[in-house]
Amino acid sequence: MLARFKRYVTGQHLIPDGTAVLLAVSGGRDSVAMADLFHRAGIPFGVAHCNFNLRPGDCDRDEAFVCRLADRYGVPCHVAHFDTRAYAAEHGMSIEEAARRLRYDYFAQLLFSLSPDSLSPHVLATAHHADDSVETFFLNLFRGTGIHGLHGIRPISIQATKQSGNQSITVIRPMLCFSRADIDAYVVERGLEFVEDSTNAELDARRNRIRHQLMPLLRELYPSVDQTMLANIERLHDTELILDAYIDQLREQYIKPYASILPATHYQLPPIEALDLSAEPFHETALQPTILFELLRPYGFNAATVADILAASETGRLFYTPTHVAELHRGQLLIAPIPAPPVETSHETSLQQPTRLWRPGDRFRPKGMHGTRLVSDFLKDLHLSRIEKQYVRVRVDGSDRILAVVGLRDAESVDS
Repeated sequence: MLARFKRYVTGQHLIPDGTAVLLAVSGGRDSVAMADLFHRAGIPFGVAHCNFNLRPGDCDRDEAFVCRLADRYGVPCHVAHFDTRAYAAEHGMSIEEAARRLRYDYFAQLLFSLSPDSLSPHVLATAHHADDSVETFFLNLFRGTGIHGLHGIRPISIQATKQSGNQSITVIRPMLCFSRADIDAYVVERGLEFVEDSTNAELDARRNRIRHQLMPLLRELYPSVDQTMLANIERLHDTELILDAYIDQLREQYIKPYASILPATHYQLPPIEALDLSAEPFHETALQPTILFELLRPYGFNAATVADILAASETGRLFYTPTHVAELHRGQLLIAPIPAPPVETSHETSLQQPTRLWRPGDRFRPKGMHGTRLVSDFLKDLHLSRIEKQYVRVRVDGSDRILAVVGLRDAESVDS
């Protein structure tokens, strides 16, 4: 098994030369086997452990065991303590989701503190194995996902975190070449001690139900299901790469920067992109929903929202993700980051009169015209999108009378 481990680490290019790897060790058999293989392979490593304080007594037992394990191998051991239930309640998430976020944020913070030079590698190793990859496939399949959710767990991935300025860390999974049975046999052969996580036997988590109920049934019906599923996952990953290359071509061809008429000398707009929905790949084709979903996926749009976009016809309708807004505008789909409060430029702050965002009901008398107009009608005639309108400001006097729509039209003077 050691030779197989070395071949997999080398063949997948998991560890750059000279890199010391941080191992995420829970104390269970999988992570204990991983630590033993790293030690025997002569790969420098440190150990990190998270105490989530979810199981009174057991969590402290696990922590003490991991610390002893690190001492036995003569490697550094880093431990973090969390009030996971309080964190989950505060952020409105499940215990499992809270533990995952706390875990990876801590690992990122630890990696960057150990190697503050941004040019140094930041590599975390987890003990996910082949069975975990198959379980992840079924979790994502039943949850509903595009092809990117069906590639199981990959040997290398980039994990985004909230810590360290939202920087990312590289996560490697050197145990993916082994099944759970392989690891069990290795632990027995090596006489390795480990601690048993009691939550693994509980059936309240979807993953555990897939592990303890679905997979045994599938193995009974199809004895070679594990090998078959791993082969299917690899084929799906290859298909994903082909799809990504095609979508990248479409994105480069059809998603362009949107040229706003709001002058840059007066406004600091976020980057707005435009997708021409009348273009051939998005017009009356059976692949239209899939293509549009893949194009919009990096902005956070899910399949249900993409279906709403395709079904909508009214211009000006907005669609949101946590980070972006999209708008149907004159045959195009405009996409922009969720706008922050508009920031005035140095050019604007030098003006004598104050400015403010325009409001519904605002009226002014455009220069060269008779009578007053609603600012909203004036902006509509300019064909501004709703995204752009959020940034439009008016210059006012001390009586809040509009003197100009900034950068677009001055008002007639009082005496004219």
